[in-house]
Amino acid sequence: MIPTRKRTRLVLRLGLALLVILAAAALTGTGPVSARVPTNVFAPESTHAWVIYKYTLLVLAITGAIFVVVAGLLAYAIVRFRQRKGDDTTEPPQVYGSEQVEIAWTVIPVIIVIVLVLTTARTIHEIQDAPRPPGSLEVTAIGRQWWWEFRYPSLGIVTANELHIPVSDRANPTPTFLRLLSADVAHSFWVPRLAGKTDLIPNRANEMWMDPAQPGLYLGQCAEYCGTQHAHMLLRVYVHPEDEFERWVAHQKSPDVADASVASGRAVFETTACINCHTLGGTVADGTYGPSLSHLMSRATIGAGVATNTAANLRAWIVDPQVLKPGARMPAMKLDEADLDRLVDYLVTLE
Repeated sequence: MIPTRKRTRLVLRLGLALLVILAAAALTGTGPVSARVPTNVFAPESTHAWVIYKYTLLVLAITGAIFVVVAGLLAYAIVRFRQRKGDDTTEPPQVYGSEQVEIAWTVIPVIIVIVLVLTTARTIHEIQDAPRPPGSLEVTAIGRQWWWEFRYPSLGIVTANELHIPVSDRANPTPTFLRLLSADVAHSFWVPRLAGKTDLIPNRANEMWMDPAQPGLYLGQCAEYCGTQHAHMLLRVYVHPEDEFERWVAHQKSPDVADASVASGRAVFETTACINCHTLGGTVADGTYGPSLSHLMSRATIGAGVATNTAANLRAWIVDPQVLKPGARMPAMKLDEADLDRLVDYLVTLE
């Protein structure tokens, strides 16, 4: 049994520590720090995320007030009514059936629930019923174990793990609407600073949208446990100014340069099982099970963020993907050293 005085000090210290944590959490949502944290939910950069952020602040304010009241009454009771020397140890008179107290703890929670329900309904309406203006970009996002495929139907572009979208400012609103599909199990698309979580369900199409006002890199990930490599199913969203986005589109539409110096590596590629799973423009590869390899080296990472996209990491990935990403669907290619070098030399030209 902890002595009364020590118990009181412990409660006060825990309360102080909690206040420090809450203050630190609040500070991370403002100032220059937030700009350096691409997953900070307290620094929204899209209308979708901003609506959720406002609702979050309301919920935190209500629940924070409840916590302060309850914790304050608890601390007051511990301090005010702690046992002292000379106290009468007999049981005090018991009072039952306070009508005022019962009305208070019934009416107040009902009012709080009504406020939260109405606010939730309004938030859902703002997000799900947002109009789709002409000129908006449409992208199909497909969740796979364990990577992301992005298709731009109107642009004829297919890429993986990196979503590129234009900035959407008031002068030129170009929101991006995503059609979310799953090729296997349930996934969840989540880019904290741009939008809330939306599930990708097999045999069902869900939708979400984002209209970021600031260019930059925003990080996200799968937020629904989907198997062994769920934690390594990362995604990167690049928000470009309009002219920069148009250059990216033009680059993705252009064919990969056929470098004669690595023709032997291309031959290795076209005579292995790579072509059964991957697509690569200008070659016989037309597989759709794995990511498209067109402009492979324009991507920052491989394996959905498991490693930076360098020649050394690419070589290690081809030798045995299980070393970098245990459970990955890609098998070890088992090439000899000469063919492996030729293949890597070819792939690193796909910029």
